[in-house]
Amino acid sequence: MMLASPLGFRRSALTRRLSHYLTLTEAEDRALEAAEERERRVAAGEPLVEASQPIDRLFVVQHGWLHSSVRLRDGGRQILRFHYPGDLIGVSSIAWSQAATTLTAVSDCIVSELPKTQLGRLFAAQGRIGGLLYAIAAAESVAMSDRLTAIGRMNAIQRLATLLLDITARLRVTAGGVVDTIELPLTQADIGDALGLTKVHVNRTFREMEKRGMISRAGRRLKILDEPGLIDFTGFVDRHAVIATDWLPPLLG
Repeated sequence: MMLASPLGFRRSALTRRLSHYLTLTEAEDRALEAAEERERRVAAGEPLVEASQPIDRLFVVQHGWLHSSVRLRDGGRQILRFHYPGDLIGVSSIAWSQAATTLTAVSDCIVSELPKTQLGRLFAAQGRIGGLLYAIAAAESVAMSDRLTAIGRMNAIQRLATLLLDITARLRVTAGGVVDTIELPLTQADIGDALGLTKVHVNRTFREMEKRGMISRAGRRLKILDEPGLIDFTGFVDRHAVIATDWLPPLLG
């Protein structure tokens, strides 16, 4: 949901996320807000965009979680990425006029539309914003590479631990503080389709992590009990906390 801004207007989750990395000027703040158009509500389980569907806009996640996925020829599903408040999603469609993946709500969501034409104008008028969005996209690409490495080279506990650490690191960017407990709306099928595991294996892996004192669970709430130990166990690198901005073009006087 959009929150009130000291500048006197509602603040988008995307603006709050970018402000984690860069102190925005009033002009940049307002330009970001102006680029976003009407809000849409998407119920849990409903698709926002289907793969191969014509698309001329991106979306900003204001509330809730979504995932991007592709369908396999055997009917299976591969979840490529999870999306949280503050994410700009549908970015892959910039390269084509059709959606490359299916975007589906994991929980009840609110998203704002950001037409590609508006994004183009934003890049032209606000070079620092365009550069920062590019840097964030690069960081997310590296984070995805980390998860692919985990899937290909790690055991089930390491895969799941890497995913939980990545989710926690990403949520901290917009939470404004330390997060070690998360409300996890993902089903075991969602997690399995993201990590290449069966639902049974995901359930068994969660129980083993609890037994080892790595996490605790109460319903959907999950708490990481030994984050330094999990980082050492997996070699996890936080790709979200810091993004270099020293190379961005200077503000024009």
